[in-house]
Order: sequence, then structure tokens, then C-alpha cells
Amino acid sequence: MTQVIVGENEGIESALRRFKRQVSKAEIFADMKRLRNFETPIEKKKRKAIARRRKRKFN
Repeated sequence: MTQVIVGENEGIESALRRFKRQVSKAEIFADMKRLRNFETPIEKKKRKAIARRRKRKFN
């Protein structure tokens, strides 16, 4: 679950920007899209290739 705590002097725009960044980093929208729609074999291969690259990058 993504959560953003807004500081006293922080604008709503910057808080929203941080929230969007955290959501994209957590891959929430990608999971929603993957679970909601049918995924073609080509899309599946692309997603797995990106995951492999990401895993290799962080290890």
C-alpha cells in the first residue's frame, strides 16, 4: 500500500508528484492492468524481459 504524508509547508502538487512516483515504483498500475485485461503472449514476453532486466540491475 502506498502512502504519502504531507508536511506542514508542503504543497499539494509536490505531495501528488511523490505519490505518483511511489505508485509507479510499486508497479500498482501495471498489476491492475495485467489482472484486468487479457495479456497477449508478446506482451507477456516483454513484461518478463523487463522484469529480468530490472532484477539483474538490482542484484
